[in-house]
Amino acid sequence: MQMTTALLIVNPCDDEEDNMAMLCCHSDQGDMFLMTRYPDEDALDITLGDEPSTLDGVKVTLGAGTLLIEIAAGDADALNGDDSLEITFDADMTDLAELEETLQNILKGTGTYIRQL
Repeated sequence: MQMTTALLIVNPCDDEEDNMAMLCCHSDQGDMFLMTRYPDEDALDITLGDEPSTLDGVKVTLGAGTLLIEIAAGDADALNGDDSLEITFDADMTDLAELEETLQNILKGTGTYIRQL
């Protein structure tokens, strides 16, 4: 599955939401993707559409202008039947340091973060 967005909205630690780390974007077609994790949770939540899915073992690869999210085949319902989602974004409109901190907070202890910048 692929999405294109101009902007990734990130927050490594939202004080108003019990220190939740959050990554969100809206595709050019109006679809919303949301990945969140509270620091005291053992798994993260992915929402694509209406229903959130709680997952662990998520692998995220950050490249220049791309974010690849890979999940277990058994969890494919979280991504509308796919086991991966590639998000293309405008790196000039995204704070990459804040994006990396957010991804590390979301994946710490429950997933894998790969940096390919």
